[in-house]
Amino acid sequence: MRLQQTHGLTDEQREIIATVRAFVDREILPVATELEHADEYPQAIVDGMKKLGLFGLTIAEEHGGLGESLLTYALAVEELARGWMSVSGIVNTHFIVAWMIAQHGTAEQQAHYLPRMATGEIRGAFSMSEPGCGSDVSAITTRAVPDGDGHHVVDGQKMWLTNGASANLVATLVKTDPAAGHRGMTTFLVDKTPGFGEVAPGLTVPGKIDKMGYRGVDTTELIFDGYRIPSARILGGTPGRGFYQMMDGVEVGRVNVAARGCGVAMRAYELALAYARQRETFGKPIAEHQAVLFRLAEMATKVEAAHQMMVMAARRKDSGERNDLESGMAKYLASEYCKEVVEDAFRIHGGYAYSREYEIERLYREAPMLLIGEGTADIQKMIIGRRLLEG
Repeated sequence: MRLQQTHGLTDEQREIIATVRAFVDREILPVATELEHADEYPQAIVDGMKKLGLFGLTIAEEHGGLGESLLTYALAVEELARGWMSVSGIVNTHFIVAWMIAQHGTAEQQAHYLPRMATGEIRGAFSMSEPGCGSDVSAITTRAVPDGDGHHVVDGQKMWLTNGASANLVATLVKTDPAAGHRGMTTFLVDKTPGFGEVAPGLTVPGKIDKMGYRGVDTTELIFDGYRIPSARILGGTPGRGFYQMMDGVEVGRVNVAARGCGVAMRAYELALAYARQRETFGKPIAEHQAVLFRLAEMATKVEAAHQMMVMAARRKDSGERNDLESGMAKYLASEYCKEVVEDAFRIHGGYAYSREYEIERLYREAPMLLIGEGTADIQKMIIGRRLLEG
């Protein structure tokens, strides 16, 4: 299955994907469920990803990365999510921040950050949301005010930072001119020490948010209280462009979430197929019962359809064309199909699916996060619908 995954890829791309899949089978799948149940950060896996160069996969060769396409990255993320969705989350926000710096940063910012991001020495997190807003980005209240000394002073509270503790660089959206709407938002590149507590003067990471799934990776708040940051840390050097920079990051992030949905769905299908072949009822494997056979057929079709949509969205972005329609469709379809495929796998496992000893129990708790991350299904449908009306 999935023969089309290598169709149209270069030999180098095929080699990268094969290497990542082997890494997942060897280093992630054997330990993922144990680490997830313990909510333990997978440091050994992260170290392995650094050695593979995954943190610099899309960073240009001139900055020490591999210079690969969004498609290559998405296919690699699909494999990582197949092993453990949390691992794909660890690299996702880093990728978005590196993308934003490469696309919108000044030459000085690119030279300062990207080479060390390529090695994983600097790890990125991405912060838009706040306790009082989610999909309505314009409702953020975190403020940055110039202090007349080449700095801005930031006050406010950010929420739902994936890698909020483990990262040492956070691309953070704040308001610098509240009366200017979207044009009054600015992205700052916030340097900090990894960990919890006061990670820089005036900057606190209170603790890890306890989640239903998506465990192992740290999800945190970020509290600014008189935090002074050099104005030179404004992404691109000019205030007021933050909203558009963030939306560009979210657009590639939606391809990433689609890839993660494909990976989780693929793993759920693999588990269901293996279980259906070995579990017997009424004298034969349950895979031979028509009800189960039809369910497997539907699952495989959804996995393939989501994968193809994700590939299309990545290729379009790589071509330099606008892809908000395709990325929205890919994210919506992949996350919805992922939920359905995981639930079908859960049903095929029967009562055993409710046991923490079986991997499908973990996937069943992880899949719902994809319905929310990088914009809910309703937000995706709004984006898709508005684009369709443009003609």
